[in-house]
Amino acid sequence: MAAITTKDGTSIFYKDWGKGQPVLFSHGWPLSGDAWDGQMLFLGQQGYRVIAHDRRSHGRSSQTWDGNHMDQYADDLAELIERLDLQDLVMIGHSTGGGEVTHYLGRHGTKRVVKAVLVGAVPPLMLKTAANPGGLSRDVFDGIRKGVFDNRAQFYKDLAMPFYGYNRPGAKLSEGIRDSFWLQGMMGGLKGQYDCIREFSEVDYTEDLKKIDKPTLIVHGDDDQIVPVGASAMMSSKLVKNATLKVYKGAPHGLAQTHQDRLNADLLAFIKG
Repeated sequence: MAAITTKDGTSIFYKDWGKGQPVLFSHGWPLSGDAWDGQMLFLGQQGYRVIAHDRRSHGRSSQTWDGNHMDQYADDLAELIERLDLQDLVMIGHSTGGGEVTHYLGRHGTKRVVKAVLVGAVPPLMLKTAANPGGLSRDVFDGIRKGVFDNRAQFYKDLAMPFYGYNRPGAKLSEGIRDSFWLQGMMGGLKGQYDCIREFSEVDYTEDLKKIDKPTLIVHGDDDQIVPVGASAMMSSKLVKNATLKVYKGAPHGLAQTHQDRLNADLLAFIKG
């Protein structure tokens, strides 16, 4: 089990497989680096070094009371990148992890990075405001907070259904993927996961997106029930200078699993291109 200890004493777990140009993955909420296994194995087999960490208070990393906010997530990521001395790096983030990648690039710069990929990512802003009328109301996120506080175990079982589009007519439910979602969620710490709800809903990543000066692939499902495509990918693709937008018709939020082969092929083509 590999881990680094950050400046504030937090243990950040990571997986580091293969050799070659490094590709670093940031996972969504409330998951862990294991959410990227299908992409890591595929790209590792194509000759890349693939790395995925567990965000603080998620997965196998320390369950912290403090520091469960996006500035610290980006700083943890920076410490990992510097400790492993990653260069010519491709960064890939899903959902909250897309916010983490975006904020890292805005906060720490792009000198070590050659490309970025945002998959079902939360930027620029999920919360509905006067300046962001296409966002979701605060009631939605207060409902998530209540669900996590009242009965986290049941909430995650229920959340997996729209996350993977299993609540749609004719959808083929995978109990294994649903169980994996639940297991990853329950590995993390309640306090940190509760705090993180604010980070994926209320943080505005607009200025971070404007600072990205590397080729960026933005992938999103048009049936994403968790992060609606209109207020996220469509907006981000206009803010990032050199962005390529791919919208998967009928794809849900968890498309890395439900559309694994298609995403893997798109990732490989973008990294090679």
